[in-house]
Amino acid sequence: MAVLSVDVNDEAVSIGARSTAAGAVCPDCGRRSSQIHSSYLRFPADVPSAGRRVVLCLRVRRFFCPDASCGRRTFVEQMPGLTRRHSRWTERLRSTLAAVGLALAGRAGARMARVFGVSVSRSTVLRLLGTLPEPEVPSPRVVGVDEFATRKGRVYGTVLVDCETRRPVDLLPDREASSLAAWLAKRPGIEVICRDRAPFFAEGATAGAPQATQVADRWHLWHNLGEAAERTVARHRQCLRVLVPEPAGDEGDEPMPLEGTSGSPWKSDRFANRVRVRHATVHALLEAGHSRRSIGRQLHMTHRTVKSLADAAKPEDLFRGQWQYNRPSALDEYKPYLDGRWSEGCTNAWKLWEEIIPLGYQGSYGIVSAYIRKKRTSPRPVTAQPPAPRVVTRWILSRPESLSEIEQLRLNAVLANCPELDALTGHVRSFAQMLTERQGERLPEWLDAVRKDDLPSLHTLAAGIDRDREAVIAGLTQPWSSGVVEGHVNRIKMLKRQMFGRAGFALLRKRVLLA
Repeated sequence: MAVLSVDVNDEAVSIGARSTAAGAVCPDCGRRSSQIHSSYLRFPADVPSAGRRVVLCLRVRRFFCPDASCGRRTFVEQMPGLTRRHSRWTERLRSTLAAVGLALAGRAGARMARVFGVSVSRSTVLRLLGTLPEPEVPSPRVVGVDEFATRKGRVYGTVLVDCETRRPVDLLPDREASSLAAWLAKRPGIEVICRDRAPFFAEGATAGAPQATQVADRWHLWHNLGEAAERTVARHRQCLRVLVPEPAGDEGDEPMPLEGTSGSPWKSDRFANRVRVRHATVHALLEAGHSRRSIGRQLHMTHRTVKSLADAAKPEDLFRGQWQYNRPSALDEYKPYLDGRWSEGCTNAWKLWEEIIPLGYQGSYGIVSAYIRKKRTSPRPVTAQPPAPRVVTRWILSRPESLSEIEQLRLNAVLANCPELDALTGHVRSFAQMLTERQGERLPEWLDAVRKDDLPSLHTLAAGIDRDREAVIAGLTQPWSSGVVEGHVNRIKMLKRQMFGRAGFALLRKRVLLA
């Protein structure tokens, strides 16, 4: 190709060029021709330079096809590596936009393209991704299999990764055992299959590659053991109360203050003293010979107030209704039950009212609600709480040397108080030793030891491991794992979110395999 001219201005760089080849090859029949039919100009855009658009002004020629039997009478020459038929971009710009789309997807890719001077839509970027050829990946020897969600909880696919090169080799649109079996059957050179303990992957691997060794992932085994351990600790949560100190006896024996001595102004000593003063004043005026009407005018009281004070023999007779101290209530008999349920964590007044009705309570819901409302507003004594089952499970799953001295002492106290948790700790640490030291041959012995103890959650785990014993032993013995596959699953999540709902399976597969 010969450059004829270069024109530079503030916005663009225009380069005039033409081909210097003596002829061109027909794209249909493959015969070379040097007989020129005509020529015309093409203006493909190239990658911008120094912030300016770059436009090529190419003089291209049209040739006659020398083969009379060819269906194409004429054809246009293409410059290899520079142009293609009907394209308004050079091959370099096309590959640049495709690389941007692989990294950033459509919308973000279009924004980035505008930054370096190419105006393109997000749909065009995605269309460029769709036209990219798929890579030719050799058949792997060690393959990792895992699932990924295209619509979480509803639609799942399968990703397959070459564990030796750490590159994805294919994506399947579902996670059915038949799809995996068909994919594996086409690649007889597979020797090792790394997978989790999902039954559909186990069935597909067995049917599609019976010659391959299946390896259960160690992280999933440890995760399953942790879940079983947490369920066991939760079943023995009462044993964790050994870590809660006993409350001091003197503090618990202090009597509660009487209602009316503090708090609400309607139930205070100030109110009682005021009633006593008014009662004494009214009776003193009566003894002095004043009438009740005269007393009301002097003390600015209503006739009813003067009558109630005059009729009461002593001030305490006036403390009735909501102001009466120690007034008996229909709820008194059921307060111990309500206090017990409150300490258990039940604070719903309606539920508590429904619970005491079968016990014989005949009062209204309002009385129960008022009593619970007082308990909510009253300050609660601060009491120590036993550790959560998840915290104790973390102590059991951790290396003993990684625990602090206090955590180690608290764990020892729990294990001394609960033989079941002590046995659980022994099984967990024995499994951890098998896992870290790759002693898979000890697995049958470990399963037999687990079945001898009263640990239902571990029994369930042991039954599942026993059904997949060969793969688990291989996972505890061989160096292969599904770690690289889990990394690609996280990468698929990122790629899927980048495409803002436009990640159809074909487009997502293209980005996973090429990016």
